[in-house]
Amino acid sequence: MNTSNMNYFSIIFCTILFSVSSIFGQEKIEKYVVIKGETVNQIAQKFNVTPYDIYKLNPDAQKGLKPNSILLIPKKGSKSMIASSNATKPNPKTHEVLAKETLFGIEKKYNVSEDALKKINPDLEKNGLQVGQILNIPSNNNVKTAVAAKNVVVYHTVLSKETKYSIAKEYNMTVEELEKKNPEIAENLPVGFQLLIKGNGAKPVAKVASSETKVSVKKPMEALEPKEISYVEYVVKAKETFYSLSKFFGLTQQQLIELNPILSSGVQEGMVLKVPSKPNQITLNSVKQKVDLSKINNNSRKTLVLLLPFNIGRSSSDTISSMVNRLNSDKFLNMTLDFYSGAMMAIDSAKQIGVNLDVKIFDSNEIKSTSNVVSIYNNNNLADVDAVVGPFYQSNVEKTASLFTPNNVPVISPLSKDIGNPMPNLYQSIVQSAVLKTAMFEYMKSKEGNMIAVIDKKKETIRKYILENQKEVKIAPLTASGGLDVESFKRLMVKGKMNYVILETANTGMIKYTMNAMLSVRNTFQVQLVILEPNETLDTDEISFENLTKLNLMYPSATRENNSPEAQIFMQSYRKKNKVNPSTFAIRGFDITFDTMMRLVQDKTYQETAETMITEQIENKFEYYKKEEGGYANKGVYILYYDTDLTVKEAK
Repeated sequence: MNTSNMNYFSIIFCTILFSVSSIFGQEKIEKYVVIKGETVNQIAQKFNVTPYDIYKLNPDAQKGLKPNSILLIPKKGSKSMIASSNATKPNPKTHEVLAKETLFGIEKKYNVSEDALKKINPDLEKNGLQVGQILNIPSNNNVKTAVAAKNVVVYHTVLSKETKYSIAKEYNMTVEELEKKNPEIAENLPVGFQLLIKGNGAKPVAKVASSETKVSVKKPMEALEPKEISYVEYVVKAKETFYSLSKFFGLTQQQLIELNPILSSGVQEGMVLKVPSKPNQITLNSVKQKVDLSKINNNSRKTLVLLLPFNIGRSSSDTISSMVNRLNSDKFLNMTLDFYSGAMMAIDSAKQIGVNLDVKIFDSNEIKSTSNVVSIYNNNNLADVDAVVGPFYQSNVEKTASLFTPNNVPVISPLSKDIGNPMPNLYQSIVQSAVLKTAMFEYMKSKEGNMIAVIDKKKETIRKYILENQKEVKIAPLTASGGLDVESFKRLMVKGKMNYVILETANTGMIKYTMNAMLSVRNTFQVQLVILEPNETLDTDEISFENLTKLNLMYPSATRENNSPEAQIFMQSYRKKNKVNPSTFAIRGFDITFDTMMRLVQDKTYQETAETMITEQIENKFEYYKKEEGGYANKGVYILYYDTDLTVKEAK
C-alpha cells in the first residue's frame, strides 16, 4: 500500500452532482453498413451519438448486429442538443498529472466529466492515472447541453413522495418560480400532476404550438402487469452507473436490463430508460420498513466526521523500511486502512448520486484505552457536525459520544463488539451475539417449527439460557456416557412440522451421530440442522459438507452472502481502484459510511431514521432499536442456510 496515502488529516470531500439533459429535435438520417464484429457502442462512438439513438431508429438492433446489415444513424449535426452550427471543436488544452493528483480533482479543475476525460484519453481506462502523464482536456462546450428555453416546453409528472422543493432543485429553479408557472399547486402537489417546467405551453400537452420543441420529462408510460405498477421515463445523467441507478430506483441490474434491453450494452449518458414510478418497499412490520435511501434531500449541507486510528504519531520518526515492515506486520493498521478504503468508495458512490455532504477525516490515534479525540474535538470546531463514525475502541467511542452529547450528534461505533455504557447519542452498529441467538429462535417460532436442542455436557451455559429463555425448546436426552440418546431424540420429532435440531457441541463424534440420526428419518420427518453461533468443527474435513447441505444447515449472521449485480459492481470497482479484493473490513467501511451518509440526507434526523427505517448495504443490515438503558443498538440479522446447490441463501 502506498505510504503517501497516509496523510489523512482534515481531508474534506465535497460531492457534486453533474446533471446533463439530452433533448432531441427533428433528426436527419444516414445509412451505415455494419462491419463484422462491430457493436452498437462502437458505432455510436463513431458517429458521436448514444446507443439509444441507434436503438430508437433500429429496434431490431437490440437482438444483435449482423455483418452487412443496414443501420439508420441520426446525423450528428441535427441534434438540438448542439448549441449552434458553429459550436467550437475540442480545445487541444493539455494537463500534466502531478503527484497526489486525482481524477476527481482534475475533473473539478477543468469542469469536465470523467467520461469525457476517458473518451479523449483512452489509456485512462486501461492504466489509470499516472504521475507525469499528459492528458488531453476536452472543451467544456462538448459536455454542455444547450437548448434555447424559448423554443422548448418541458413538463414533469409528479411522482410519489416528490416535493416542490425536490422538483424545483432538479430543474435549477426556486419553489416560487415553480408555483408561478403552475398556480394549481399553490395549496398541494397531487401525484400524477403534470407540471410546466420550461416554456409557455398550455395544458393539455397536445396543444403545444408546433413551432416549439416539446420535451416531456418523466412522462408516465402505459403500466405493465400487475396494473398497480406504473412506469415513467428517466434520462440518464452524466457519470451515472448501474450501481447508482440500482440504488436510486431500488432495482437490480438484471431488472433494469429486462425493462431496458438497450442497457445490455452498458449505461450511456442520454439514454431514456423505463423505470417504476417509485422504488419497491418491503414492509417488515407496522413500525419499520426496509427502505432504499436513494431519495435524498440536499436542503442543507451536512458534515460527517470519520475518526480512524491510523496512529501516524507512532510512526513520525520511522524510516521508509520500518514503515514498510509495519505495513506488513501491523494487523491493526491494515484493518484501519482496509476500513478507510471502503469508506472512500462510499464517499465516491454518494458523490455520484448527488449527495451534498462534507467529510472530515482525522487520525484518532488509538492505543486501546487512550486516544486524542478530545484534542481533535477542541481544535477543529466540531461541535455542530451532523454525525461521527468512529473511533474503533469502545472506551474511545464512548468518550467521543460524551463530547457530542450536548448537541445530540449521533456517534456510530463501527467495529466494537462491547455492550458498553449507555450514551443517548451512541449507535452500536455491530450486532451482539445475544441478538443473533434471539433472531434465530424468533425465526423458528415464526415458522411454527418443533425445536429440539442437542447440547453436550460442556455447553452448560447455552443449556441454562435455553431452559430460562426458550421454554418451547425440547432438550434431547443424553446417554450415561454423554452421547446422544438417538431413540429418545427421534421420539421428540413431530410429523407435519419442520423439526429444527439446534446443535450445540464441538465434539466431532456427537455431530456425526446427530446428523446421521437426522438423515435416517428424512423419509418420515422434515428436519433441518441449526447452529446459534459459528462452529469450527463443522468446517473440518471430518464433517461431510454434502450432508450439511442435505440438512440445510441454518444459522444467524450479521452479514449476508451477496452475489447481486450491485454487489458485483462494487467488488469490480474496488478491485479496479485498489488492485485487491475487498476484505471484510473494507466492506464494513463502505457499508457503515454509505449508510450514515444516506441517512443524513433524508427528510428526517438521523435519530428518526434509526427509529423508523431498516436499511441494507453490501453485506450489512442496519435495524437500530432504542435500548432501555439508553442509546441504540443494531439488530439487523440475516437467517442463512446451506442449499443443496452448494450455495448459501437467505431464509425467508
